[in-house]
Amino acid sequence: MAKTIRETIEDREEVWLSPYACRSALSAGRDEPEEPCDIRTDFQRDRDRILHCKAFRRLKHKTQVFLAPAGDHYRTRLTHTLEVAQIARTISRALSLNEDLTEAIALGHDIGHTPFGHIGERMLNSLCEEGFAHYTQSIRVVEKLEKDGKGLNLTREVRDGILNHRMSGHPSTMEGNVVRYSDKIAYINHDIDDAIRAGMLTESMLPSELTDILGHSVRERLNALIHSLIDNSLGQPELSMDSDMEEAMLDMRRFMFNTVYTGSKAQEEEGKARNLIRRLYEYYMGHPEEMPEEYLNLVWIHGDSWSRVVCDYISGMSDDYAIHTFKKLFVPRSWEY
Repeated sequence: MAKTIRETIEDREEVWLSPYACRSALSAGRDEPEEPCDIRTDFQRDRDRILHCKAFRRLKHKTQVFLAPAGDHYRTRLTHTLEVAQIARTISRALSLNEDLTEAIALGHDIGHTPFGHIGERMLNSLCEEGFAHYTQSIRVVEKLEKDGKGLNLTREVRDGILNHRMSGHPSTMEGNVVRYSDKIAYINHDIDDAIRAGMLTESMLPSELTDILGHSVRERLNALIHSLIDNSLGQPELSMDSDMEEAMLDMRRFMFNTVYTGSKAQEEEGKARNLIRRLYEYYMGHPEEMPEEYLNLVWIHGDSWSRVVCDYISGMSDDYAIHTFKKLFVPRSWEY
């Protein structure tokens, strides 16, 4: 019997991938076993499931740094995700790792993020009885919230990479570690680009001791960081950068937190965003029946707490929809006759 296209791809992986790469045919599998696809590997199927789910589409109207930006060229959570995926695939290809696994993790890594970026995340964490973090919420989205409570039934490797993409995470695969690095490389550099576009920074305002190492433009910095990661990781079982390059990257991240992410013009509306999230949470805790039935079923059928489910509903909102809902609930409308 002739081999399927999927089997042919899996055979190619055996030949071409690094010994440290994760091979599709050796995946730890899904919680609910499925018949394999004749065309796509398991990791390709995961990528497609993430790409076509509702939570992914909502990322286009979720804040990256600038709340509900009016300009077309500011990053959103979706464009950030695409930039992470592009950087991660470039690194994975250079290191002969599994690009499909890398891409699936990258596309799903922020799928549980809140409206209004980390402001929304911190506010829900202070309100939810069980706490809230976007990386654990991303797992909840793909395991429980998508497809009307059925979840996407992703492979264990993809879920592990999504859960562990944060700075302190420890992914079990090289591909997961590629996304972990790529996330930092992407957001540090594109957030500098957006801050310069907004007039909050100029290139000359960046610390010279860092730009002398990383580069003097977004292009130079991306090139330097990606090359450092590739050059130090070729043929190695773990990812690493030049120590001075990685230290400079982390120092630039701290500079951005102090200059842009907190207490800057970009965050002038932070108090309003926090109040909006809090008011929505209090309202739906008092009126849970006004949430869609799929969320009510999480309590009635699956036994989740109301606090958890209200946070599920609010965290799934886009910036625009959260603002629209707040206005509908709390802002008086003109009398129509």
